[in-house]
Amino acid sequence: MHSSTGRPPGPPRASHPRQAATVALTALAPASWGTTYAVTTQLLPPGHPLFAGLMRALPAGLLALALTRVLPRGHWWWKAAVLGVLNIGAFFPLLFLSAERLPGGVAATLGAAQPLLVAALAVAVLRDRPSAWRLAWGVIGVIGIGLVVLGPQAELDTVGVLAGLGGTATMAAGVVLTKRWGRPTGVGPLALAGWQLTAGGLLLLPLTLAIEGVPQRIGAGAVGGYLWLGSMGGLIAYTLWFRGIGRLPVGASAPLVLLSPLVATVVGLALGESLSLPQVLGFVLALAALLAAQLSPPDLPRLVARGGPASPRARTDRARAERTGTADRVPGGRTR
Repeated sequence: MHSSTGRPPGPPRASHPRQAATVALTALAPASWGTTYAVTTQLLPPGHPLFAGLMRALPAGLLALALTRVLPRGHWWWKAAVLGVLNIGAFFPLLFLSAERLPGGVAATLGAAQPLLVAALAVAVLRDRPSAWRLAWGVIGVIGIGLVVLGPQAELDTVGVLAGLGGTATMAAGVVLTKRWGRPTGVGPLALAGWQLTAGGLLLLPLTLAIEGVPQRIGAGAVGGYLWLGSMGGLIAYTLWFRGIGRLPVGASAPLVLLSPLVATVVGLALGESLSLPQVLGFVLALAALLAAQLSPPDLPRLVARGGPASPRARTDRARAERTGTADRVPGGRTR
């Protein structure tokens, strides 16, 4: 294997079609994560969240290292370890614990708060103040998800709720630090995913052996569940996710996690569940928030001043500002 280092590349200035393609590919990651709740409750042995996290992370990480033959170098050893703990080593067991102790929709709702946490952390870490447009749609998205999955029959377990909130917080921190550090020059998203999956898996290995051990019985269904979570829900999903984080504004990538509870809801419908009218309304709100977060906000002051829509050139300038992260700045570097 060879090592690589370098400065994190800045996001490319992509055209709208290319950014749309990036959004679509990145969205496959949280969409696949939405199946985690059903796979955990229907296929995996209960009471083994650490083992489930280990099986999802370490084999996929070692496979990625074998395929890419790239190791971290210099300060990227500790950066990869930190990101591996946040995105994998801490997040996976907390996710599986919440999935075991809470209904899938309730657990997914806690994860839907991640865009708001990312927005708060981005202000402190990235000095990136989110636009009011995306912040408002983030709140609407959480409300929509709440309408979908929370109701009078929702069962709340204290340990499950704390695990869900803890997992949401760790991944939000991982998203922000991944955006800040980027990845070394010449290192692709597959290698970056491999570093983090391996680091997280190595952290979970001794904890799993010391606390849980191996389940007494692992049936064919469980084997299939582990393979799905480690491949599509692990290596493939995180490769696409880290690729998207590097190319998209943090305000555009974070709301994509709303797809996870939406997919969990669709899977529940396929398993025989039904939706009430408030749940349908919530589903529509969450989907609208997901789509609106990818659009450029309307220039309301200019719209009011002119009494009509902005000119094509103004819309083009606005879109360029959104991609470069300067949409909320005025001449002189001050923020609106």
